[in-house]
Amino acid sequence: MTEPRDLLVDETASDAAAPGAEALPPANPVEAGAPSRSQWRDVWRQFRSHRGALVALVLFFGIILFVSIGPWIWTIDPTYVDYRARNQGFSVAHPLGTDQLGRDILARMMTGGRVSISVGLVAMSIALTLGSLIGVVSGYFKRMDAPLMRLTELFLALPLLPLLLLMVTLFREPLGQKLGPAGGTFLLIVTAIGVTSWMQTARIVRGDVLGLKEREFILAAKSIGTPAPRMILRHVLPNVISPIMVAATLGIATAIITESALSFLGLGFPPDFPTWGRLLFDAVDQMQQYPWRVILPGAFISLTVLSVNYIGDGLRDAMDPRIRGR
Repeated sequence: MTEPRDLLVDETASDAAAPGAEALPPANPVEAGAPSRSQWRDVWRQFRSHRGALVALVLFFGIILFVSIGPWIWTIDPTYVDYRARNQGFSVAHPLGTDQLGRDILARMMTGGRVSISVGLVAMSIALTLGSLIGVVSGYFKRMDAPLMRLTELFLALPLLPLLLLMVTLFREPLGQKLGPAGGTFLLIVTAIGVTSWMQTARIVRGDVLGLKEREFILAAKSIGTPAPRMILRHVLPNVISPIMVAATLGIATAIITESALSFLGLGFPPDFPTWGRLLFDAVDQMQQYPWRVILPGAFISLTVLSVNYIGDGLRDAMDPRIRGR
C-alpha cells in the first residue's frame, strides 16, 4: 500500500518535470513556425541600432555620389586656367569660387575627392590582402608564427612617414617615366601606403586564427585529413571575415589621411592633378585672404575619415556576437 508521503513525492516530481518537458525545443523548428534567422540580417539590424554609424553610412555614400556623379553634372574642366577669373568668391558661375590661377574650386573638389577616395580604397585593398595573408599563415602554421610576427614587429617599429617620404622620393621619377606622371604617382602612393599599413590587420587576424584552431569543427576537419589550403579557404577565412571588414573600413581612413599628408607636403600628385591634400597645399599661401579654400578640402577630409571610422565602429559592434544577441 502506497503511503500519502510517497504520493506527494511522486506528484511533486511529475509537476517539476512538466515545465522542463514543455521547454524542450521542437523536433523540427520549421514545422513549429520558428522564424529562420540570417546572420547578416542580425548584423544589419544591430548596425541600424547604431545611430552614429547609420548617419555616417548615409554621409559616406553622399560623398561618394558627390565625387562620382558630380563631374557629370558640373562639367567644368578642373585644370582649365582662366586668369581673368582669378581669386573670385562665391558666384553662380563658380559656386565655390576660383583659385589663384582661375580654376574652378568645385570642379577640383569633386575630381580631387575621386582621386583621394580611390587612393584610400586601393591602398586599403593592398594592406588588407597582405595583412590577411600574413595573419592567416602566421596563426595556422606554428613554424611560421615566430618569423612572420618578428617581421610585423619590425614594420611596426619603423617610422612610417619618413619611410613613405623616402619611397616617394626614390621611385617617383622611374615610375613617372614608364607610366606617366599621374599613373606612376598613383601606383607609387597606393603601393607605399599599402605595404606600410598591413601590420594591425595581420595581428588581429592571427589572434582570431589562433582561437579558431582549437574549435571542434576545425579539429574534426583535421581528423578526416582535410588539406591545409582547403581548411584555410573553407573553414578559417569565412570565420575571420568580421575583423577583416572592420579593419578595411579603418584602413580607408588611414590611407586617405596619409595621401593628404603626402600631397600637403608637396610629395603627392603633380600640381595639375588635384587631390584634397593638394588643394590644401595650394591654398596655404593665401589662407588669410581666402580661408574657405583651406576649410573646404579640410572639411571633406575630416567628414570622410569620421564617417568611415563611425562605420567601422558600427560594424565592429554589429559583428560581435556578444552584442548582437542582446
